[in-house]
Amino acid sequence: MDFKGRAQNWDSDARIQRSEIIANKICEMVGNSKDSSVLDYGCATGLIGFNLCDKFRKVTLMDSEKEMLDVIHEKIETNKISNVFPVLKDLTKEDCEEKFDVIYTSMALHHIIDTQKMIKKFYDLLNENGTLCIIELDKEDGSFHMNEKQFNGHNGFEQKYMQEILKNSGFSNIKSETFFHGEKTYQEKRIPYSLFFAIGNK
Repeated sequence: MDFKGRAQNWDSDARIQRSEIIANKICEMVGNSKDSSVLDYGCATGLIGFNLCDKFRKVTLMDSEKEMLDVIHEKIETNKISNVFPVLKDLTKEDCEEKFDVIYTSMALHHIIDTQKMIKKFYDLLNENGTLCIIELDKEDGSFHMNEKQFNGHNGFEQKYMQEILKNSGFSNIKSETFFHGEKTYQEKRIPYSLFFAIGNK
């Protein structure tokens, strides 16, 4: 799915509010440490990451869409933030040299066809005893992306399926739970959805 041309209008009130809730949930699940480095993969305009930049030593915001990173650069400059680092990279096609203490990804995995391959790559990018936190759509009927004709990803995930992938990728202490209920509107139709977190340790 192509996100080109969407960056300037990405930061809607609904996304801003949801990102604050997600950032708080990540801190609740993984803790926070001024000594830890964090990777946000599929960060878009960095809404979650900017809520975490005072909780961690270094926040790397990675996305494959340059226009999203341009917005991040503007936010960094405007707010004089020194520990947030935007990286233009598509991990489905490229490798990453750096390793991290925490990796989280929010609403990005359902756009990636080979989920297991990506989660194994996250495992390899974590330092020993590192933590992966996934925020994703609970399995739904396709209504969430009904307005996006180019969408060819997953209609959310069953939590047991995600837990199994984490286990097969080498993670331990795995748990998941639905924590957020929201709705979006398309052509005057209200579409409910829910998000879950899944977490595992290397």
